[in-house]
Amino acid sequence: MEISYAIVILVLLGAMAATVPVFLCLFFTAVAGFLLFTDLPLLVLAQSLFRSMDNFALVVVLFFILCGNIMTSGSIVTKLIRFANVVVGWLPGGLAMAGILACGLFGAISGSTVATVVAIGGFMIPALITNKYDLRFSVGVMTTAPNLGVIIPPSISMILYSMISAVSLEGLFLTGFLPGILIMAGMCAYSYIWAVRHPGFIQAPKPTWNEAWAAFKDGFWALMLPVIIFGGIFSGAFTANEAAVVACVYAFAVELFIHKGMKYATVKKVMINSAVTSATLLIIVAGATCFGRYLTFEAIPAKISEAVVASIKEPWMFLMVINVLLLIIGMFMDIISATLILGPIFLPMLSYYGVNPVHFGLLMTVNLAIGYCTPPLGVSLYITGAMVNKDLVYVSRAVLPWVTIQIAVLMLLTYWPDAVLWLPRLVGWNVD
Repeated sequence: MEISYAIVILVLLGAMAATVPVFLCLFFTAVAGFLLFTDLPLLVLAQSLFRSMDNFALVVVLFFILCGNIMTSGSIVTKLIRFANVVVGWLPGGLAMAGILACGLFGAISGSTVATVVAIGGFMIPALITNKYDLRFSVGVMTTAPNLGVIIPPSISMILYSMISAVSLEGLFLTGFLPGILIMAGMCAYSYIWAVRHPGFIQAPKPTWNEAWAAFKDGFWALMLPVIIFGGIFSGAFTANEAAVVACVYAFAVELFIHKGMKYATVKKVMINSAVTSATLLIIVAGATCFGRYLTFEAIPAKISEAVVASIKEPWMFLMVINVLLLIIGMFMDIISATLILGPIFLPMLSYYGVNPVHFGLLMTVNLAIGYCTPPLGVSLYITGAMVNKDLVYVSRAVLPWVTIQIAVLMLLTYWPDAVLWLPRLVGWNVD
């Protein structure tokens, strides 16, 4: 390793260890690299910073953030949970299954794990505890199920991966449904087995047809939101960017005029919160882009590719190493920064091993999604820990069985690419 690489790595790790915000870590490291090891003016870095934010692909992210905040502030979340509870709440462990299903439904609208933790977890954890479910079980399931928010499309990380890899966003979206369903099925099965072995919780009675119909009617407008998003995208009625805008307009109309769960005074607050969240995302994108620009000028991705190809010959071993590496990185870095930094490094290697870039985009998303609930820096761990006033160690132990299920699904999809790409191919999107 050249001394310049070691210095850049030490600057980056040192800044992270000093708890400097991630975007500043990346930006300061890029500045240090440019000043010390290149002859290029810093103006190049400034241009990269502004051009990274002047990207039309980011529009879809910003509007899905707004859509998620609309639902969190209104009554859509409550209605989704009620519908999910009617569907599975009467089974052993049914309330936990309802939380898992609600996370999947909410994730199909918001595209954010953090929003799903706050919206669904904030409601379901107290409900599980009130119905005498074990605290560790309740914390574990509602810390990990929100990962569906970024796995099931629309996914913010998939949008960013599509931006840097130029793969079909619609095709990439379609790859997220199978892992989402498998994770939901695995977690629901575990909830059922746990409930059978640990009786004592309060189990809801089986709903009548009238109760089920009432829950469906009450949640109809909320359930139509993902139908409109995906129906519009995959029918060709509008693009993914336009779908985000349509979703926001629809959510506002439903909350203000149909559900009436949001007051006009709340609209301003929702818009401001969304602007702040969007600004946070943009500065992370800017910092990651600056750091990526330095890596590109130094040809570091190409050098890493050559080293990897020289030492790893088999595709299955390459995928295994990448999975382990991403799982470790996910413990320390958020999914947005990791996608923007590591994507350009890994993408040149894929052709050597015959790995489909769309398949790899899904693997990267699922891998880094698991990082939301792995210590020491998993954001979901801290959010749910604060909800129940428990420390990081307690929450980390609580999520172990659930994380194991998600890793098992990840391993299955890693070595079964045809299953991942089957749905995009069936619908007719070019993913080869």
